[in-house]
Amino acid sequence: MRTIFQVALTKSFITIVVIILTLLAQGCYSFKDVSIPPEVKTVKVNYIENRARIVNPQLSQQLSDKLRQKIINQTRLTQTNADEAHYDISGYITDYYVTTSGISGQQAVSNRLNVSIKLIFKNRLDEKKNFEADLNRNFDFDANLALQQAENQLTGLIVQNFTDEIFNRIFSNW
Repeated sequence: MRTIFQVALTKSFITIVVIILTLLAQGCYSFKDVSIPPEVKTVKVNYIENRARIVNPQLSQQLSDKLRQKIINQTRLTQTNADEAHYDISGYITDYYVTTSGISGQQAVSNRLNVSIKLIFKNRLDEKKNFEADLNRNFDFDANLALQQAENQLTGLIVQNFTDEIFNRIFSNW
């Protein structure tokens, strides 16, 4: 026979489990609309031009498209090409170059692809929120690979990393 203490303890345990699960579920909430004021309705994502000395012919288009998709899928904003969009996102690739990142016995064993982007964000409803940021990422690859081979392997990762960073800088509070 269960005592009143055991019943109370069981109820307390269940309550604690429910609270923890609720908090965990809230913690898994996506960044969707996290810090978008209700009056902001439209966004324009401009083509991210490649102005670097070395041009990866796929990078600009893929980055622009992926950023548009992420914003459409993870916010309530409507994509527009109108110049009066509430949020205007633009930028360009400023640098794209390779350096040696690892040497063994006077031989390069790994190289590093360095990519930099200038991000320009305009909030037409609150100009105090406008900003520009320099984003830099490095991607290591085997020195035995030619740049074109490394690009084939790394372009998806480059696009994903920069898309996430741009999205978080604009829409997240961190």
